[in-house]
Amino acid sequence: MEAEFSPFFAGYVALVPESDIIGVLEAQRSEVRALAAAVPPDRESFAYAPGKWTIRQVFGHMGDAERVFGHRAFCVSRGEPAVLPSFDENTYVAAGPSAEISLAALTQELDLVRATNLLVLQRLDEAAWQRVGRVSTGEATPRGIAYVMAGHVRHHFRVLRERYGL
Repeated sequence: MEAEFSPFFAGYVALVPESDIIGVLEAQRSEVRALAAAVPPDRESFAYAPGKWTIRQVFGHMGDAERVFGHRAFCVSRGEPAVLPSFDENTYVAAGPSAEISLAALTQELDLVRATNLLVLQRLDEAAWQRVGRVSTGEATPRGIAYVMAGHVRHHFRVLRERYGL
């Protein structure tokens, strides 16, 4: 499995010991909705320290990353020969509108992007799951990227619990 994702993402992948990655990705949809529903409206704009993202921005970032990771998995599964670009999460959050969008709307958007990514991933045959492509941080397979997607959400859930008190 280690050869299926860049070492840059090893910390995220380590958060996903399960073998059924599709099941994990599906289950996270309801976990995201439940966590967001537990946030009182007056806390949506809370940041635990100056210069840190608000809760809304964390959810906006998870949506941004879900799009990027899903695009990478799709492209690699289709045999894209180009190196897929990186993204700077801080630039994306700063340029995006998530601080002004309700948490309910951000959660719905994240859920829809995840649902779309799941449709793509569920239709991959074994050859496509194991196809190797190049991303900015190294080589990856769609399966490896799927583990990164799940681990990324788990990472931010941990941050939301530990630093935001959710």
